[in-house]
Amino acid sequence: MMIDRREWPDAGFPGIAVDPDTLNAVVVDEERCEAALEASGSLEDRAVVELARGHVSKAAELIVEARYHDPESFRLKVLELDVLRLGNRNDRALERVRQILAEVKGTAREATVQQYLGMIQFTRGQYASAEDAFAKALELRVAASADASLIYSSTVALGRAREERFGSSA
Repeated sequence: MMIDRREWPDAGFPGIAVDPDTLNAVVVDEERCEAALEASGSLEDRAVVELARGHVSKAAELIVEARYHDPESFRLKVLELDVLRLGNRNDRALERVRQILAEVKGTAREATVQQYLGMIQFTRGQYASAEDAFAKALELRVAASADASLIYSSTVALGRAREERFGSSA
C-alpha cells in the first residue's frame, strides 16, 4: 500500500502514526513526540512511545509500573496487547484480546478491542480474520460517529488486510 507518510493514520499520540504496511505505530516526528512526552509525564504515554520506537521490553516495564497505580486501566490493558503482539507472543495476545472483548462487548470500547484483534490476526498472517475484525471495528466506529482519525485508521487497516488476503491490485 503506497500512502504518502503525511497521510498515515494518526496513532493517537503527537509524532506517532500507523505505518499502513505493517499496521504498527511508529515515531514519525521525534521532536514533536518528545515535546508531548515531556509535557505529559504519563507512564502510559511513555509506554506508547517506547512501543512506537520498537522498545517492547521497556514498554512492558512501564506498563507494569503503571498497572501498579491503576490496575483496571483499559488503556493499559490494550497496550499490553501490543506488548504481546510485538513481542511475538501472538497466541497469548489472541487469548487476552478475546477476554477483553468479552468484557467490553456492546460498549463504546468494543471498536478499540476489535481493532486490536484485527492487528493481532494481521500479525499472525490470518488475513480473513483480520479483515473481519477491522470491518467490525469500522462499523462500530462509524455507527458511533467516532473521531475521523479512528475511522480512517480502521479503513486503512481493513484495506491492508484485504490486500494481503486477495493480493495487491498494483
